[in-house]
Amino acid sequence: MRLLGPIDVLVGGAARPVRGQRRKAVLAVLGLHPGEVVSTGRLVDLVWGDAPPPNAVNALQSHVSYLRRTLDDKAAITSRPPGYLLSGDGTDVEVAERLIAAGLQAGLDPATRARHLQAALELWRGTPLEDTGGLPWLDEQAERLGQLWLRGRRGLLEARLGLGQHAQLLPDLERLTREHPFDEQLHGLLILALYRLGRQADALATFRRLRATLDDDLGIEPGAALRELEGAILRQDPGLAAPSGETIAVHRDTVPAQLPLAVRAFAGRTDELARLDKLLATHDRAAHDRADGGEAAVAVVTGTAGVGKSALVVHWAHRAAEQFPDGQLYVNLRGFDPGGRPVDPADAVRGFLAAFGVAAERTPADLAAQAGLLRSLLAGKRVLIVLDNARDAAQVRPLLPGTPGCLTVVTSRDALTSLVALEGALPVTVDLLSPGEAGDLLIRRLGAARAAGEPAAVAEIVARCARLPLALAVVAGRAATRPELPLADLAASLRAAGPLDAVAGDDPVSDPRAVFSWSYRALRPAAAELLRRVSLAPGTDLGADAIASLAGVPAAAARAPLSELLHANLVFEDAPGRFCLHDLLRAYAAEQAAVHDAAPGYRLAVHRLLDHYLHTADAAARLLDPSRAPQRLGDPQPGTVVPRHAGRDEALAWFDTERGPLLAAVHLAADAGFDRHTWQLAAALTAFLDRRGQWHDLAAVHEAAVRAQRRSGDHTGLGDAACALGRTYARIGRHEDAEHHLGAAMWVHEQVGDVAGLARAGYHLGWLALHLDRLPEALTLTEQALHRFERLGDRLWRARALNATGAILGRLGEHRQALQRCRESLTETIALDDRHGEAAAWDAVGHAHHRLGDPRQAIACFGHALRAYHEVGDRSGEAAVLAHLADAHDDAEDPVAAAGHRRRGRSILATLDGQVSGGRLP
Repeated sequence: MRLLGPIDVLVGGAARPVRGQRRKAVLAVLGLHPGEVVSTGRLVDLVWGDAPPPNAVNALQSHVSYLRRTLDDKAAITSRPPGYLLSGDGTDVEVAERLIAAGLQAGLDPATRARHLQAALELWRGTPLEDTGGLPWLDEQAERLGQLWLRGRRGLLEARLGLGQHAQLLPDLERLTREHPFDEQLHGLLILALYRLGRQADALATFRRLRATLDDDLGIEPGAALRELEGAILRQDPGLAAPSGETIAVHRDTVPAQLPLAVRAFAGRTDELARLDKLLATHDRAAHDRADGGEAAVAVVTGTAGVGKSALVVHWAHRAAEQFPDGQLYVNLRGFDPGGRPVDPADAVRGFLAAFGVAAERTPADLAAQAGLLRSLLAGKRVLIVLDNARDAAQVRPLLPGTPGCLTVVTSRDALTSLVALEGALPVTVDLLSPGEAGDLLIRRLGAARAAGEPAAVAEIVARCARLPLALAVVAGRAATRPELPLADLAASLRAAGPLDAVAGDDPVSDPRAVFSWSYRALRPAAAELLRRVSLAPGTDLGADAIASLAGVPAAAARAPLSELLHANLVFEDAPGRFCLHDLLRAYAAEQAAVHDAAPGYRLAVHRLLDHYLHTADAAARLLDPSRAPQRLGDPQPGTVVPRHAGRDEALAWFDTERGPLLAAVHLAADAGFDRHTWQLAAALTAFLDRRGQWHDLAAVHEAAVRAQRRSGDHTGLGDAACALGRTYARIGRHEDAEHHLGAAMWVHEQVGDVAGLARAGYHLGWLALHLDRLPEALTLTEQALHRFERLGDRLWRARALNATGAILGRLGEHRQALQRCRESLTETIALDDRHGEAAAWDAVGHAHHRLGDPRQAIACFGHALRAYHEVGDRSGEAAVLAHLADAHDDAEDPVAAAGHRRRGRSILATLDGQVSGGRLP
């Protein structure tokens, strides 16, 4: 359970939200009484305050039941007189309190203290208990936890000062002292850091400012510890010295200008350049407003191999260079060099020292002393520092200035999140170029006239290069060396070659395959294997559970290697919890999979992925449509992750998120010979795609299902698939194909004696006849289906067929008879909790009332239908009912309401890819 931020729970290593403020409050109260039974009365008092509802005890029981379901463990919250006890692994608060207590123990070395305290502070994800504001006791606890964080932060800063990291800590200390102007301990740490940086005057000025603040606002003097620190500074007590370093005199008149050649034909990156410009402007304002010149600023520019990080930063650095009159430093740290040997930070520091004229014999031998000397040199200067191609944060930290005035830009394939978290670096993520930016880059490299003459070829080259700047640069260079070659011929050569061969350069620096390999070889084995597995998945993105299924491990076990891939920018998180590869990286990873993984392992990984989608989709489909007959799926492969959804809304949200991967999974199953997965996935997708109006997608998956059923020789299954395909063809206006497949389904079911399948196919064929205005035929087919459902004792489908016959009778003008049948259907669907059938019945009952001259009654019925269709996510049903509501409001002489319903209906229709009948049937 996590309380140090938004309140949620961890189940199987994955975060699961808790919905509702009172439920969160119940969980928080129990979590903040570890090992204690909290009485019912105290829970009511703390959760509802002074105004509990009359049914507070019952509501509390309901909240506890919900929390047990959310935790997937009935024993997680046990009933113990006189109340409840939270069991399990405890909370992040308990862990944080233990770690902070350990980190503040006297006698521990600074490194151990820092490890404990850093681990504790990483548990905070925002404001503690931020979901429960306004409840007095919980507000007090939130304040207590805020003070706990501050105590841990103070301790961590003190420990890191003990490690000699005073330069890196200066920005944090200045910010924290501004936020806590009366905190003497924080001010003491800032004063010590300033002194160790050689800024004795600034240290004493900070003490004087604090003394004035305390006197003006509180009427007190600083405590004894601060007064003693001031005295030690005045006498330059050797005990205040940093753990490392001696002072070395250096020449200070050299102005380095180390930026490499500016990038030719740079294109795009407007947003990224704007972020760097804003950082510089903010930095300059701070320098102008503060007497000490502001704070040293850091930007971390990250992205995958070949995406153009260095080109972006060098381009920007040349634009900004004149604002750094004291020089520009540059080093390629070779963090992902083909030789596999990153630059040692000591070598980089010595290079910077040499750029300022420090003689080699006067350079300290120790890295810490070298870094301290560099920070001393940079003190009071305005220098731009570019640290290109960094391997990790440890390689960067010794090179960071500790004083204001300087700005550092780091590029890396690694996300360098610790620099963002601890040094306050600005993260700038560089993604693939947009199609327009990629085209612009080609135009600048090839010339506007040449590109304008073959726009289709330019677009294909952009697509074949996957919008990766490195690949585009290679291909543009190839075209530039052969100006007589038509771009269409170049595009054709890219089309004929493999994705990576097509864009390979003549040397490792310009060959995407080689460039990717430098990042790939740096991975640990588990992360490398996971990258290969991810390349096997179809579609554009994957959820964490799908990735874990590919790997064959629980979601929690996949988190660490996935995080490594994210940090290495080999996998991208396009949206929270959604991960993807760009096309060239996918091709490279697939090549590695072919080399490293045996075919059985590949097929087993694909089997687990398909099992994940099938079992999850089938369970979600039953939540969307409780009337759906269960499929015989068999057990998923070991290692398959199958999440569970709490209800219809969660199931619908999952389908919305996974729509693309699910469609791709159907075709992967068909191509890989998983016929059962093909037609079962198609069946599981039917309700969702139908209700969302995605009928062309639904037709495609049912076409695959029909082919799979033909291969399997399952005649009953073939009839079901043909029926589903025919019904879907009717939605998109392919009426002849619909009639053919529905008729074939009836024939197949009749041949094998499947009465239920015959009845369903006849029902849908009757709907098609109704849609084509062949009303007598529609009535005959639907009544035949009704009689078959009655003989089978199938109450749900009988109710639906009863409504269908009522709708057809209404079209024939028999409105009273229609009303009678549709009312009977409505009663039955409500009793069966068939919400979708109920929506159709309310719509048909409303239609009958309208035709009988009672538009007000019709409006009420249509309102029920609209709410039900919205609840089950049936967009086409909503559109049809809105049209009926508009007509009824017109007849009720309410044109404003009628116009509003028509506007809503048109906006929904614009999202659908088929037809909506006037008589929507389930």
